[in-house]
Amino acid sequence: MQRNRPGKAAQGKRPPHQVRIIGGQWKRTPLAVLDAEGLRPTPDRVRETVFNWLNHLLDRGWEQARCLDLFAGTGALGFEAASRGAAKVVMVEGNGAAVRQLQATKEKLKADNVDILRGDAFAAASGLVSSTAKGFQVIFLDPPYHQDWLVKILPLCERLLADGGLVYAEAEVPLDGETAPDWMKGWEVARADKAGMVFYHLLHRNAVEEI
Repeated sequence: MQRNRPGKAAQGKRPPHQVRIIGGQWKRTPLAVLDAEGLRPTPDRVRETVFNWLNHLLDRGWEQARCLDLFAGTGALGFEAASRGAAKVVMVEGNGAAVRQLQATKEKLKADNVDILRGDAFAAASGLVSSTAKGFQVIFLDPPYHQDWLVKILPLCERLLADGGLVYAEAEVPLDGETAPDWMKGWEVARADKAGMVFYHLLHRNAVEEI
């Protein structure tokens, strides 16, 4: 789920009232998009590209994948993973109305492989680190821009990822190349692309060499 970024309102665009799951058992199922400030769905084209990447890198092994969506919004990313057969999807969202919509969608789809948590993404991730709920193969991060969310949350993701796990991250800047931020040290970009002003990536941890 994407939040409105600075400059979006000036374009006069309003979020669509629904998006659709692209693939899997719930393909073409509509997901309602709340008319709430700061919320709009990740574009269909971006989601299609990202899940093509994941299908390849996971070798279509969704039935063994545990996924964490820390900024769930409409649930487009999380329900997409669940639709494709993910063993477990944990969604975290702080907006109360959005959480109620996620619960309604879960009930409609009978999505027993989905758990929904209401709360702050950092607090939820910290709680998962201290619990036994570790070993996520995929973590989805689509946070608000210009609030340093990736800087804060990636160290926690490192502790939540299973060996060989992947992080999907959207950002207002590219996370690879010569302009990659310093806090990306230790992470490698496996895939990356751009849609409009949005840069999106699949990340994995670099191998750490012992000295």
